Amino acid sequence: MKRIVKVLLSTFALLGAVLTLAGCASKHASNSNGVKTLTMYQIGDKPKNYDKLMAKANKVIEKKYNAHLKINYIGYGDYAQKMSVIVSSGEGYDIAKADNYVVNAQKGAYADLTKLLPKYASKAYKSLDSAYIKGNKVNGKLYAMPVNANVYRTQTIAFNNYFVKKYNIDISKVKSYKELESVLKKFHAVEPNVVAFKATKGFKAEAGFDYPLSDRMPFAVNVANNSDASKIVNPYNSKQMLTNLEYLHKFYQKGYIPQDAATNTKEYGLNSHTWFARQELVGPYDYEDQALSTASGKKNGIVTKAISEPLKTTGQAQMFNWVVSNSSKNKTLSVKVLGLLNSDPELLNGLVWGEEGKAWEKTEDKDKIKLLDDYAADTSMGAWMTGNNAILYTTTDVTDKMIKQRDDSIEEAKASPILGFNPDTSKIKTQITNIQNVMNQYIDVLNTGTADPKPTIKKMNKALKAAGYNEVKAELQKQYSAYLKAN
Repeated sequence: MKRIVKVLLSTFALLGAVLTLAGCASKHASNSNGVKTLTMYQIGDKPKNYDKLMAKANKVIEKKYNAHLKINYIGYGDYAQKMSVIVSSGEGYDIAKADNYVVNAQKGAYADLTKLLPKYASKAYKSLDSAYIKGNKVNGKLYAMPVNANVYRTQTIAFNNYFVKKYNIDISKVKSYKELESVLKKFHAVEPNVVAFKATKGFKAEAGFDYPLSDRMPFAVNVANNSDASKIVNPYNSKQMLTNLEYLHKFYQKGYIPQDAATNTKEYGLNSHTWFARQELVGPYDYEDQALSTASGKKNGIVTKAISEPLKTTGQAQMFNWVVSNSSKNKTLSVKVLGLLNSDPELLNGLVWGEEGKAWEKTEDKDKIKLLDDYAADTSMGAWMTGNNAILYTTTDVTDKMIKQRDDSIEEAKASPILGFNPDTSKIKTQITNIQNVMNQYIDVLNTGTADPKPTIKKMNKALKAAGYNEVKAELQKQYSAYLKAN
């Protein structure tokens, strides 16, 4: 198949590029003043004003710890593959957004932060909801500094309100992919050249599951209402997943989803009119639609409709983890800088909101800011993927009532039955690697609707069985049953 040949060729090219990057990262340069430069890998696109943002940030970091931070960006669609190569090569870096957190932690790729975080990043560590600690402990140890943000999640369909209003499209009844179909049909009829539903590489269909390894692996627990949450299952064999994948396949066939969806890594910015609907996880620090609308650059620019229930999950606890490489020569310093990033309002707000005086300005209320005309999402860093949201300034349209509702909702949100269950994969490492290779072949074509789900799942299951699926499932079930009994 041409696609497989292209993937192999691109992988060899990628390996060379990544090894070059990692080799550079391992040098841990210091300047003439003895300022140590830490190398960080981050997912996504580099802000257009990266140099200005980091110049200010590094002044704060240098004053406190005589260090600078250099961030290397890797696109959303490429991050997992490139970080896999970096981790497996053993080349040095200091800090990174975790990828395949549990498995890589057990492989020894990440530094053990169990004692380092409370000692060198105590303020940031103490600010974490207990679900973050519980959800990130692997064999009793903590290998991550989680970003304190949306500790629970609700999966939503987010709509570009510009198009909703322009064409008077009724989205009020959308609560699943089923109701979404007629909405997309109406939009596609009037705007055939705009992406009706943004499902691109890395997209994951919502079907009411939580995943003990990662949502790119075919092991899950059904957390939908009135479901048996005591069993590890293959979600792709469930009725609800098949139904949703069939809807997505319909969307793809009718042209609502990009035809290159399985390989498409285009971002389709929230502030652009290149899309009509997309999936977005929403949590307490999003203040319903406020955060998404702010990112779009317009008040009420985004309107969301929930397609799942609020839930504290392992996935949310691990939504954005900063990890320190076990090969780093600057582990303690890296932890100190992560602690500063997650506890210093000046440092964090300057990165998340952009340039003060240009993108935003302070108000009489020291915790409130006013966004200016030059504020844009591509000239700042995402709150969910940078640092502790509890110390971020809020905009003037976030009321005290909304903040109270945020805090109350965090307390009231239910926890997934597998929150805190991070299985020991040491006995099944080979099978997991084989299964990952199988899923890399099938997961994107299935979840983006590119492939017909029934025959594709049948082929995938055959390949999974040969890769050792049954052995892994049995081991996970054994550990999960013991976990449920103990908890």
